[in-house]
Amino acid sequence: MTNLDLHLYHSPYSTCSQKVRLCLWEKNLPFEVTEIHFWKNEHLTPEYLALNPNGVVPTLLHKGEPIIDSSVIVEYLDEVFPETPMSPPDAMGRARMRAWMRYLEEVPTTAIRVPSFNKVFVQLWQDKSDAEIAAQADARPLRKGMYQEMGRQGFGADKYDDSIERLSMTIDRMEKALDKNQWLCGDYMMLPDICVVPTIDRMADIGLAHLWDNAPNVQRWWAAVKSRPSFDKTYYEGSRVSSRYAIEE
Repeated sequence: MTNLDLHLYHSPYSTCSQKVRLCLWEKNLPFEVTEIHFWKNEHLTPEYLALNPNGVVPTLLHKGEPIIDSSVIVEYLDEVFPETPMSPPDAMGRARMRAWMRYLEEVPTTAIRVPSFNKVFVQLWQDKSDAEIAAQADARPLRKGMYQEMGRQGFGADKYDDSIERLSMTIDRMEKALDKNQWLCGDYMMLPDICVVPTIDRMADIGLAHLWDNAPNVQRWWAAVKSRPSFDKTYYEGSRVSSRYAIEE
């Protein structure tokens, strides 16, 4: 353990893991890591499920106590380690920040899963039998229905198009907010910025960067994000799906 007793169970290319890594680096918090290998089903072992009954990453241990759900984790870190604040100082500002957090969880965080699966992860399922696919879905405590819906060929066109529309809506909402502020909630990077960075990076990684071609404020924001030391520490070699898998056109 580090002197702060922070230990992160994560996957390099999990967008939710990237969110927490980015927050830890932005707040200059030392932490240890354990990589969870999905292909070995390490996220579904009894030992890991005892820490995170949802069977997903990340999980953060603080002094041995598990905190789960990436958005919960970053809010926890900002509360427990306030030296580098990532929330507004006033109640109204925090309310607006939390509205962003809820929107990001409901809209782009769920939407990016569909093109990610269709362009990347579906190739891992194409050689599996129906029984193997059913067993993989049944083994998941969370999102079982999503895996059943995806199947061997990925999600259908209607589901894919709806996800692209929701990602485009997110870009539009960001563009409007960034017309008034340097960052989504003000003049410094805060938790909503942290939470949406992995979605934007994944979009760029799988060929969806054109969705902000006509959004100059988002382009400016994205350039600022990528210039921060925390970005390169979060997105190290091998931490993007394009470094591990072929990207379908």
